[in-house]
Amino acid sequence: MAETANADVKALPFEKALAELETIVQKLERGDVPLEESVAIYERGEALKRRCEELLRQAEARVDKITLDASGKPAGTEPLDVG
Repeated sequence: MAETANADVKALPFEKALAELETIVQKLERGDVPLEESVAIYERGEALKRRCEELLRQAEARVDKITLDASGKPAGTEPLDVG
């Protein structure tokens, strides 16, 4: 059931997923949300967190590290070591 309710998370861009996650954290921190709703939004928050992590990993994999020559001037790029 939670997977169906959170299926749209997989299509969210990073900024929207992060903004929604921040809203959920604020609600949970206030402590004025009924238990059943707290569990539901916590589950959505977990899905949003995973989405943000996935998008960050993808972005890191695309980033190139700028290499410098002996004089400190840019000499080219190489893949960023994400290992």
